[in-house]
Amino acid sequence: MTQRLNNYIGGAWRPSAATEMLPVLNPASAQLLAEVPLSPGAEVNQAVEVAARAFPAWRRTPVGERVQPLFKLKGLLEANIDAIARTITEECGKTYAESIGEMRRAIENVETACGMPMLMQGCNNEDIASGIDEHMIRQPLGVVAAITPFNFPGMIPFWFLPYAVAAGNCFLLKPSERVPLTSWKLFELVEASGFPAGVIQLVNGGRQAVDAILDHPEIRAVSFVGSTATARYIYSRAAANGKRAQCQGGAKNPVVVMPDADMEMTTRILADSAFGCAGQRCLAASVAITVGEARANFTERIAESARSRKVGFGLTSGVEMGPVISAESKTRIEGLIARGESEGARVLVDGRGGKVPEYDGGFFVFPTVLDEVAPQAEIARTEVFGPVLSLMHADTIDQAIELVNQRSYGNMACIFTTDGANARRFRYEVNAGNVGINVGVAAPMSSFPFSGWGESFFGDLHAQAHHGVEFYTQTKIVVERWPRDWSRKF
Repeated sequence: MTQRLNNYIGGAWRPSAATEMLPVLNPASAQLLAEVPLSPGAEVNQAVEVAARAFPAWRRTPVGERVQPLFKLKGLLEANIDAIARTITEECGKTYAESIGEMRRAIENVETACGMPMLMQGCNNEDIASGIDEHMIRQPLGVVAAITPFNFPGMIPFWFLPYAVAAGNCFLLKPSERVPLTSWKLFELVEASGFPAGVIQLVNGGRQAVDAILDHPEIRAVSFVGSTATARYIYSRAAANGKRAQCQGGAKNPVVVMPDADMEMTTRILADSAFGCAGQRCLAASVAITVGEARANFTERIAESARSRKVGFGLTSGVEMGPVISAESKTRIEGLIARGESEGARVLVDGRGGKVPEYDGGFFVFPTVLDEVAPQAEIARTEVFGPVLSLMHADTIDQAIELVNQRSYGNMACIFTTDGANARRFRYEVNAGNVGINVGVAAPMSSFPFSGWGESFFGDLHAQAHHGVEFYTQTKIVVERWPRDWSRKF
């Protein structure tokens, strides 16, 4: 019998009253793994009501005590990392090594949030005026929620969850309906960590659940990662309802390759960036801009790297890249490759129609390299979210930076060079929130915010680190005077 997933509300697993269920498929084989409910808005409301009742006691719990379940959760995540990574690979498609790496980043965020007794400290000035002291303190918001994507089901919830609860909020997760099994396994560990009932909850669902989150008056803040179109929608509707929102959108990440770059290292790193996780990450390199004499050398090397990459089921030894998430994604990506070719791009390596023995039903798109892509072409402007690398060429670094800054997105930009002056200039001038110097995936560690500019981010405060603390707390200013002789002072 097919497993039907439950919601986690009020410290217990509860079946949904949903009338519609979605299949959860292994994208490498199209095998049915489970069914997930599209929970009605009423179940979101129920979870919020439980969280609102739990909040007063949780916010009064000393911060040093609030982080104790996080310490326990960190240990449980470490002990169960293999099982979680295998689940990620089975329902998301990435390789086992990529899944392990994802969970390492999740655990790092739990570790960072355990420093909340210091992270949420305020500040004060004694004698701001004669006999008057002034203090700024941080207090939690209340009930907060996160809506997370399919591509990093183990990591991205932990951009938000540990910071929110350590700061004293109650947290509701709505995971992607495409990959709910990872959240189920994670919440089994959350349940064992000792959080009071109602502090952390999970509701599966689709559009109706999302709208219920955006409209519920008790939810004070919403975090989101996904496409730009959805990020804009969520940010607009959340703001219209008076909520804080941090919404990470799409990307079209350019990488500049200078003639003096170490070509062997550059090719290896860029291949991992463009084709790792089947290109399904918001920091994947999607456009490589070669400058001057770098063109011939790099083009030949990256094409060979794409051809030789081993594609298959992520739990198979030696596999370097898995499938894309769904049949619909495969069709869309292959359509964009065809569109790029029709717009004049030269297909150096064609990933369409590739087959993996024993996995004929899988949603595989092999690594693809398109050369001579025009900056105005659709393939150059659209987020493919697949293993497709477009090549452009510039004569100078000035032209390369101009191409970088023509984009509407601003998630990441990287440069490969051995020239410190060019590296500094690039860092200074490019319009991107995350910049890599001889790095192909400029993913911030948990002690730094995950930045993003332009149409890659809607909001003011990003995920992780001190931005996360500021997002999940509100400041209160206290101005106080304690005169010694009240009768004389007043």
